[in-house]
Amino acid sequence: MSDTALRGAEADTSAVLGIVDGLVTYARANLLLDPRDEDWMRNRMLELFNANEELCSRADLLAKGLPEDVPEVLLNNDEVMGALSALPSRVEDEFGRLRASDGGMEAMQWLYDYGVANGYIKLAQLNRNIRFNSAGLVITINTAKPEFTDMRKAARGNSVGGSFAQCTICHANEGLASRDKRTLRTAQVELDGSPWFWQFSPYGYFRQHGICVNREHTPMHVDESTFRHLLDFVSQFPGYFLGCNAALPRIGGSVLAHDHYQGGGEVMPMQRAVAWKRFLLPEADDAVLEIVDWPATALRIRSRNSAQIVRIAELIRGAWSCYDNADLGIASHSDAGEAQSSVSPIARLISEGDGSSSYEMSLILRNNAVSDQYPLGVFHAHPEYFFIKQEPIGLIEAMGLFVLPGRLVTQLGELERALLAGNALPGNLAEFRLAWDEVRADLGEQAVPDEYAVREALRREVAGICRRILGNIAVFPGHAEIEGFLRELGFVPLSDGAPSEG
Repeated sequence: MSDTALRGAEADTSAVLGIVDGLVTYARANLLLDPRDEDWMRNRMLELFNANEELCSRADLLAKGLPEDVPEVLLNNDEVMGALSALPSRVEDEFGRLRASDGGMEAMQWLYDYGVANGYIKLAQLNRNIRFNSAGLVITINTAKPEFTDMRKAARGNSVGGSFAQCTICHANEGLASRDKRTLRTAQVELDGSPWFWQFSPYGYFRQHGICVNREHTPMHVDESTFRHLLDFVSQFPGYFLGCNAALPRIGGSVLAHDHYQGGGEVMPMQRAVAWKRFLLPEADDAVLEIVDWPATALRIRSRNSAQIVRIAELIRGAWSCYDNADLGIASHSDAGEAQSSVSPIARLISEGDGSSSYEMSLILRNNAVSDQYPLGVFHAHPEYFFIKQEPIGLIEAMGLFVLPGRLVTQLGELERALLAGNALPGNLAEFRLAWDEVRADLGEQAVPDEYAVREALRREVAGICRRILGNIAVFPGHAEIEGFLRELGFVPLSDGAPSEG
C-alpha cells in the first residue's frame, strides 16, 4: 500500500472510531445504555461499521455531527440505531416506572422522545412535510407515505411473509429486520381488563400520532366494548384522543385483520367544531348529545358519566347499523347481506372550568356501499376530486386533518409557476382543470399575481376540495335529516330554537 493510501486508511479508521465513540456516548445519554456495557457496545458498533462499506466511506463527514447530535443518515439506519437501542424490556420498565411516578402522559412523552432519539420516529422528515390550515381544515402533504389507488394492493401490503408476525401491526414486528423495525419499542396498556400495546407511528400524521393494538391478533370490530376501551384509554392518558375506523372495507386504510385504535396529542378540527343542536335522552339526562356542525355526519356525546356515554353510543351504533333509507340512498346491508354501516368513534377527556373533567365521544356515521356510478364507494371521494385524493377517507381525515399524496408537491408547484407566468394549464395536469379554473376565478383580474397570492389561492382551493370530499362521505345530506334519525331513537332537543354554540 502506498504512503498516501495508508494515510487515507488511517484517517478512515480514526473517523470510524470517532463515530463509534460518539454513538456510544449518545446512547448512554439518550438510549438507556448502561455504562457497564459501553465497551461491549463499542465493539458491536465497530463490527457493524467495518461490515458496512458505505458507512465507512462517509465516516469523515458523519463524524462531524457527533456526539451531541446524530446525522439523519445514521438516525435512518435501522441496523445501527437498532443495535444502540435498549432491549424492549428495558424500555418498557422505564415507561412503567415513569408512569407510576409521574403519570401516563409523562411516560408517553418519554417514550415519544425515545423514538425520536433512536430514529424510529422520522422527525426530520416529518418537519419537511407541507402543512397548512385553511377552510377550517388541516392539510398535510406527506412525502413519505405511498399513495394507494388500488386498495386490493394496499390490503396485500398488510401481510408479513417469512416472519412470526401475522400482519404489519402485530407485536411480533418489534425488532423485525426485514421491515426496519429494529428500533420499534412499544408499551403495554390494559384496556377494560384486556392486554393491548401502544406504539408511535414513524411517519406520524399529527403530533405524537400512534396506534393502540390488541395483543391478540383478532379482527377489527366496533361494538360496545370498543367504546369502553376508548374511554378507559383516555382516562389513563388524558392528553390524547383515541378512536378507530369503522371496521369496514373501503373506509380508511386500516388493517382490518387486527383490532386496533389510533390517536395522539392533537385536537382535530372536528373536535373544535360547534354544536348545531343539542339533545337529551330522557332516561340518561346526565349526558348531552350534539349534532356537530361539520360536513361529514358527526355526533358528539358529553358526560361526566362514562357508562352513560357507552350506553348512548351503543344505542346509536346499533340503530345506524340497520338503518335503511331508500330516498337517501342508504342501505345498511349489501344485496349479499354484508354489513355496510358502522361508526367511527373517537374519545377524549375534556377539562371543565371547575377543575373536573368530562368524557367526550364523537361518532362519525359511515357507510361503504358501492354502485355503478360510484364503484369505489357511494360515500367516498367523488371521481372529480381524485386528482387531490382517491384513497379511502379514514378516521383522521374525517376529523378534518387530510393526508395528501407526496406527488402534490411537484404538481402544485408546477401549477403555481404556470399561474405566475400567465400560461395555460400544463398539458400533463389536465385532471386539475377544476382546480385551475377555480383558482383563476379566485385570483380575479390581478395583472401579475405575486407568488404569495398564488400559493395561498392554491391552498384555499385544495382545502376547499377536501371539505367537499367530507361532504361526499356524509351519509345524511343535512342536519335536519340527522335530527330525524335521532328523534326516532327517542332523543329530545334541548331547544327547538336557533342552533346552539359549542
